[in-house]
Amino acid sequence: MLNKKSLKDLDFAGKRVLVRCDFNVPLDEHGNITDDTRITSSLPTIEYLVDKGAKVILMSHLGRPKGEPNKKYSLEPVVKRLGELLNKEITFLQDDKVVSFDVKDKAASMVNGQVALLENTRFRKEEEKNEEEFSKDLASLGELYVNDAFGTSHRAHASNVGVSRYLPSSVGFLVEKEISIMGKALELPEKPFVAILGGAKVSDKIGVIENLLNVVDSIIIGGGMAFTFFKAKGYEIGQSLLEEDKVQLAGELLEKAEKVGVKILLPVDVVVAKEFKNDTEFMTVNLNNIPKNMMGLDIGKKTIELFTGEINKANTVVWNGPMGVFEMDNFAKGTMAIAKALAESKGTTIVGGGDSASAVEKSGFAHRITHISTGGGASLELLEGKTLPGIEAISDR
Repeated sequence: MLNKKSLKDLDFAGKRVLVRCDFNVPLDEHGNITDDTRITSSLPTIEYLVDKGAKVILMSHLGRPKGEPNKKYSLEPVVKRLGELLNKEITFLQDDKVVSFDVKDKAASMVNGQVALLENTRFRKEEEKNEEEFSKDLASLGELYVNDAFGTSHRAHASNVGVSRYLPSSVGFLVEKEISIMGKALELPEKPFVAILGGAKVSDKIGVIENLLNVVDSIIIGGGMAFTFFKAKGYEIGQSLLEEDKVQLAGELLEKAEKVGVKILLPVDVVVAKEFKNDTEFMTVNLNNIPKNMMGLDIGKKTIELFTGEINKANTVVWNGPMGVFEMDNFAKGTMAIAKALAESKGTTIVGGGDSASAVEKSGFAHRITHISTGGGASLELLEGKTLPGIEAISDR
């Protein structure tokens, strides 16, 4: 995946360049953007193309409009914010069909250095089906194509995989950074290599664990998924989250890790509560003392020390998934402690998007992490050793 063409490999002067970005930003009930990270992440690529004299046509999806026009999911707020960040006027090629004769005419008459944005690509049901006619329509707007949307690269849609069949292509700076940092960590990691996996479900991380057993020295497991592993080891887990149908598999993964010499660290104490809410009563208990009527919602103090000790020894750390219900302050201590441990690590630290990225932002340590991925699903599939169709489709060097 590291041999794909990058921006430096193409000549953009005077060319219409179609750029897939990930502007799927969170909006409040008034349509205001509450976090513009995904927009700011795309600025280096856009600014580079403008400097090179390209005519830049941006495209993205927003939310899930289910293949039909819906004003609630219009990219209008993005146009406004992007204009402020770039300090220039952005042309909004607003059309419910995304591509029409009118849009084609306006794209054809663009001048060098101009930046335009298409309407939400998911206003067309053909987008997610990667249909040929829509792909051709999109491709007809440009002469070159750039994929700078890492967050959607694990999906084969018309606006990333489809268009690349018809145009010479490269990855943008954001995607290049993602695949070089994540790719190097998985292919040539500096040892010791520690992976931290959390979140609710084992089923979301099976492929990741199986792939990582080939490359890491140890795997730290926290979050709701830890309880399925506890069950596999015969512990009482009370009312804690459990994937009954994955207990046997969890046991097999523990055995496999032992065979290949990978250390698996599970919590030794947990914070338990009677109800799934912040203001319920809670206490910390050792692993073998979880009361039948309570549920585990975070890792305990001894576990934090154990996990932090392991992180301190590492030269490469990859983290995907929180250690507890970090959205509730009483059960966020474990996740925040892991974020702090990564911030203090001497090694390369990578946070794999999604909830972990939100947790790191919340912790205030984001600026001290080597790399925070912009794509939860895409980074997870990279960790599983899968190829990402949106990147696979880009021209090779």
